[in-house]
Amino acid sequence: MADALERQARALLTAAAVRARAEQMLERGLDGSLSHFTIDLGRMDRVADAVLTVTRKAYPTLDIPFHARWRHFVVGGVDRWARLADAAPWPDRAARARAEFDLAIVSVLLDAGAGAAWRYRDAETGHAIGRSEGLAIASLDMFAGGLFSHDAGSPFRADANALAKLPLAALTAAFQVTDNNPLLGLEGRADLLRRLGKLVAERADVFGLHDTPRPGGLLDHIAAHAVSGAIPAPAILSAVLNELGPIWPSRLELAGIPLGDCWRHPAIQANDATAGLVPLHKLSQWLSYSLIEPLQRAGFAVTDIDGLTGLAEYRNGGLFVDHEVLRLRDPGDAERGHAVDSLLVVEWRALTVALLDRLAERIRAKLGRTSETLPLASILEGGTWAAGRTIAFSRRPDGSPPLKVISDGTVF
Repeated sequence: MADALERQARALLTAAAVRARAEQMLERGLDGSLSHFTIDLGRMDRVADAVLTVTRKAYPTLDIPFHARWRHFVVGGVDRWARLADAAPWPDRAARARAEFDLAIVSVLLDAGAGAAWRYRDAETGHAIGRSEGLAIASLDMFAGGLFSHDAGSPFRADANALAKLPLAALTAAFQVTDNNPLLGLEGRADLLRRLGKLVAERADVFGLHDTPRPGGLLDHIAAHAVSGAIPAPAILSAVLNELGPIWPSRLELAGIPLGDCWRHPAIQANDATAGLVPLHKLSQWLSYSLIEPLQRAGFAVTDIDGLTGLAEYRNGGLFVDHEVLRLRDPGDAERGHAVDSLLVVEWRALTVALLDRLAERIRAKLGRTSETLPLASILEGGTWAAGRTIAFSRRPDGSPPLKVISDGTVF
């Protein structure tokens, strides 16, 4: 029985489970049985056109990279990380890839919503940068400055012991947080990095195969499972979820296995103990997308990119609400705050994942592309996230999402 429960729990730690249960939520929405949203697929065509408008503006040749943290390290056309990395004396490709794993993992874990008020003053340009881009540059500056390294002479790394002891004050100063420049969920972010450091230190068998324990050691763990130099993208997510899963704040567990970004909703049916559970794994999938390029640079072929799903976050989700594909049954819900585990938010996020798949099909049809020539990762980048932000700013002066989610800094 215990083995069966563990298998059921592990099955939720997959992109396939995210996609299947999101599709089930969409089916419930289309038959009118969800408690908070109705769905109007007739408006999807205008959403596709809105996404194509921002995509063509950002990428006129439609040569679109993957949606990944690396895009946020480009400021004013200058790729800050590439500039640093290309000048560094790496002993081999794997060493650079481990550093990129370190940077991506730490930066993504710091990348929950910043709130509308926070800004990071970029020393190089003097510009005040907000939101995800500001968090990215701040995290890159921390990494390049050696904040996460145990060796001042080797800054481009994150070490387990440095992360485990990271003081909140150091993160507060590095993010330039003051009473007048507040950052949402700062303590949650600091706690997450300390949990990461503690876990990595305890699991040298995973994170210390070719170096002292560091998050970047996950590269070697994933590489060890490559077949003929190829790694399926869903396998990256499985490694992230299974090896990093214990760092997340205590939420749902099954058979003693933490389920991470997974929530309850009665609409989801299954013939086992996972009935009513909705896995979404937003930050873990965002991280998995961000680990593809380091693996490619290290010489691996990453396959089945579309095996990962769209991201259940507020820009993608807001895109469908602001374009009225998703409509609140109770308009008053737009004015209320909602906990991340509320049925409304769980519905919204799962519907977002399923609708992104439908939207991708329409966009490819309009462009005459296939999933191989225009993967979902590129549509997200082109794309849906930017279009969600664009319509948010057209509807609300501060660009806030159409729904108010009470977040602890570890979900959005």
